Amino acid sequence: MVRETTPAADHDHQQSPASCGAFSFARGRVGSGVSELGHTPVLMGEVLSALAPKVGEVAVDCTAGHGGHAAAMASRLGPTGTMVLLDMDGGNLEIARARVEAVSDGPRVLAFNESFAGVASLMDRLELRADVVLADLGFASSQVDDASRGLSFSRDGPLDMRLNPDAPVTAAMLVNTSGEAELERVIREFGEERLSRAIARRIVAARREGPIQTTGRLAEVVRSAFPAGARHMMGIDPATRTFQALRIAVNDELGHLDALLDAIERGARVAAMGAAGSGRGGWLAVGARVGVITFHSLEDRPVKQRLSAGVRDGLLAFIGQQPACASDAEVLANSRSRSAKLRAVVVGSL
Repeated sequence: MVRETTPAADHDHQQSPASCGAFSFARGRVGSGVSELGHTPVLMGEVLSALAPKVGEVAVDCTAGHGGHAAAMASRLGPTGTMVLLDMDGGNLEIARARVEAVSDGPRVLAFNESFAGVASLMDRLELRADVVLADLGFASSQVDDASRGLSFSRDGPLDMRLNPDAPVTAAMLVNTSGEAELERVIREFGEERLSRAIARRIVAARREGPIQTTGRLAEVVRSAFPAGARHMMGIDPATRTFQALRIAVNDELGHLDALLDAIERGARVAAMGAAGSGRGGWLAVGARVGVITFHSLEDRPVKQRLSAGVRDGLLAFIGQQPACASDAEVLANSRSRSAKLRAVVVGSL
């Protein structure tokens, strides 16, 4: 197959018109698509087709969650393969580890409670080279449905929002200690919210009466910044974008994503040098397949741009349709999949 070198924007035109619906801000919410473990992984068929794990290979699931994708990949690696699991949520990591270890004739399993931002250095320490890498940038529905995590305003709970429960900064700390200008910037940049200034002003005014400590209270304050008539005409709850912005800020989600994309680029460059006989291989093997699943434009834009740049530089080649999206049947079964986009590349040429 010939390497695809058309401009990045052209790849999105290959998608099925019935797929890749409008990006969803409530990406952790699942309709009828909830498995027995409380979470259904999206784009399973597309992931396995694009990344094609093989017996004896090393696969890395950068966001193990409840282990749905990892278990499916592990079943193809066989007992001579290795499955590396990463997740910032220690509870989820243990669920994923148990699920993958239960795979019949499965691979060796290595699990690490850490961010994928450091995946390259982790693989170096393990003296492993990845043949398959997956990063699903969504999060487990169980995390959203657990009111104590503070990720949703559908049920009142503490204003937390940490994906890693041991992280030092909560959303409550951010909301109650940041200046108005900083709050406005976070809501505007990470939530793409038009009324960011009015919302920041309302938050600062409300906290003078007492700290904002719960999701319900914050949602109430944010909604008050919208004209009454406009609230009923919106397709989403007025608080949705602000909650997304705070979650992204609390967890430094875009910073971690940028670090992962840097690691993929560096790994591809080192792999190319090794293939040319000019250096030792890095954390990515020549021919490694790398996939990233995004759920909103703030994630998808840098993934699309950085992977496309790698293709233009001759370091990567796209695998199939860009992006791959959920079928109508999957969207019907799991509404969360509507906004999911899989972008997949191979290190080197196809």
